[in-house]
Amino acid sequence: MSEWNPSSEHLNFSRSEWAALRDATPLTVHEDELSELAGRVEPITLAGVRDIYLPLSRLLNLRVEAQSKLQTTTSDFFSRDSAARPFLIGVAGSVSAGKSTTARILQAMLAAWPQHPRVDLITTDGFLQPNSELEEKGLLGRKGFPESYRQGALLEFLRQIADGAPRVSAPIYSHVTYDITDEVQIVEQPDILIVEGLNVLQTGAPSNTPFVSDYFDFTIYVDANTEDLESWYVERFQQLRSTAFREQSAYFSQFAHLPVDAAEAVARTIWRSINLVNLQENILPTRARADLVLKKDANHEIESVQLRRI
Repeated sequence: MSEWNPSSEHLNFSRSEWAALRDATPLTVHEDELSELAGRVEPITLAGVRDIYLPLSRLLNLRVEAQSKLQTTTSDFFSRDSAARPFLIGVAGSVSAGKSTTARILQAMLAAWPQHPRVDLITTDGFLQPNSELEEKGLLGRKGFPESYRQGALLEFLRQIADGAPRVSAPIYSHVTYDITDEVQIVEQPDILIVEGLNVLQTGAPSNTPFVSDYFDFTIYVDANTEDLESWYVERFQQLRSTAFREQSAYFSQFAHLPVDAAEAVARTIWRSINLVNLQENILPTRARADLVLKKDANHEIESVQLRRI
């Protein structure tokens, strides 16, 4: 993947420049908590949390406060009370980029601010169509592509959240069975809701509005070079062979006992035939729409940050 040159709409920060924006924000995550927040292959360090996520949590806290004041002002203008609307954050990026880890760190950091202690996190995986439906439509090999989601259900979920509904449910996806479960996640008027998924920044034909991205107050894209993304995917696939893939209900259990070389070949085939295609066709084109881009190096460290101008 070629290097991205952000447009004049973005402010560009090196890691050290971004870290300086932390100001006096205290570090609220301890080293023994990092293992719970980390993904399967990407390491997390206190330095990374301090340099990247503390300034980001400070910026988001300011945005949340500004949004709250705007809601209050608007309610006063119309002389009526309205249900508090959660601040909605979208986290996008490729498979294996580390979106989930970024979302979990943000959740922990933002929940430490006293102004908004309740921060919920959902993933759009729960809004995938069940495997039976995908198989019937010939879309099982395109899982993760826009057409594999129940977009209407996801839009309705976000509409209810934005309207301040007291209790909204989101379906839960299992990465072991590779399918939708019978369980749901209940979201009850959080102060902040983080929505993590492959295509939360995607749009479509004008006639299809609103889009999922229309509901977000702030969006983040986790970026990395394609070669690194493939390497991380293969590494995660190999790790799963000795863990989740060995469970009896695992969708990919047939790969658990393959020789290392054969498993790597399978992982690279899956990456190049499905995930890379989806990245190039649907995910990467949305990167420039993000309010903030976190660019990773080959070691999963965030090396630069691009912030959209206001």
